[in-house]
Amino acid sequence: MMQTAILLALAAAGLFGASTPFAKLLLGSVDPWMMAGLLYLGAGLGLAAVHLSRTALRLPAVEAPLRRADMPWLALVIVAGGLLAPLLLMFGLSLTDAASASLLLNLEGLATMGIAWLVFRENVDRRLLLGACAILAGAVLLSWEGRMSLQWGALLIAGACLCWGIDNNLTRKLSSADPVQIAMLKGLVAGAINLLIALASGAVLPSAVTLLAAGVIGFLGYGVSLALFVLALRHLGAARTGAYFSLAPFVGAVLAVVMLGEAISVQLVVAGCLMAVGLWLHLSERHEHPHAHEAMEHEHRHGHDEHHCHEHEPGVQPGEPHTHWHRHAPLAHRHPHYPDLHHRHGHGT
Repeated sequence: MMQTAILLALAAAGLFGASTPFAKLLLGSVDPWMMAGLLYLGAGLGLAAVHLSRTALRLPAVEAPLRRADMPWLALVIVAGGLLAPLLLMFGLSLTDAASASLLLNLEGLATMGIAWLVFRENVDRRLLLGACAILAGAVLLSWEGRMSLQWGALLIAGACLCWGIDNNLTRKLSSADPVQIAMLKGLVAGAINLLIALASGAVLPSAVTLLAAGVIGFLGYGVSLALFVLALRHLGAARTGAYFSLAPFVGAVLAVVMLGEAISVQLVVAGCLMAVGLWLHLSERHEHPHAHEAMEHEHRHGHDEHHCHEHEPGVQPGEPHTHWHRHAPLAHRHPHYPDLHHRHGHGT
């Protein structure tokens, strides 16, 4: 599952990274606040169609639904990642070139890791820290103007990354639930609110072709990407998923150069190399040590592996994977692992 989760995180990164230069193409004719609303609304409507389709087809539920206790966390996720972050990103994109903006989005992984480590006490080893320093050095180099100031566009994008870092760590609290449902609700609520604010501030709806283009970009780059990201969070934890997600800016930067004809400067190349070193350090990590699992109860999609040796109550759907409320007995063993749903234990110094 770790290898699958890494692929999911990288796929999420690729889709989100590709959305940046495509959104930049539309910003010339769309108000930034309006664009933020359209992207998330496209994500929400697209995933709503997916969700309703599987309901209409009566496909068996294999993901745990969101519960009432999840709603406060979901509300915070929507505010940080669905309202503030895309708004800051769209205004930042309007003030900087797409290639630089794409690479600056590496700061999201750094913010995610820092919050996971310092606030949620997720284990972060020396290799991850070195990678984070390389990414930060690349981002600072990219936004430096040769004097004691930074571009406003770069600062706004950095603010968006901080909001998404908060969002990613809060989403970890929800990662056992249905990722399509999480991403759908986030997109619908955040998109509708941003759209209403944009209209109230005097922005006008773009043409039907632009609306469709923004919807498709939002569905793939924000909706599908977020659903894959939530699945990766479930198995990798916030810090490592954020690290793998650092691929996104490289995808965006390459597409910006190819699509928009933006110049390849020495500053861009050196910053990209520093960030590539950081990403490699993250990808080559291996975490293994003896650890103990305490007894716990929860609900999520699972198969019967070493961590899921439990009996079933009457009415549990047959076949695997499936979802139901289950209990984990205490267990002590050793194997490679990441801070997933079952490995959020402490570490000695």
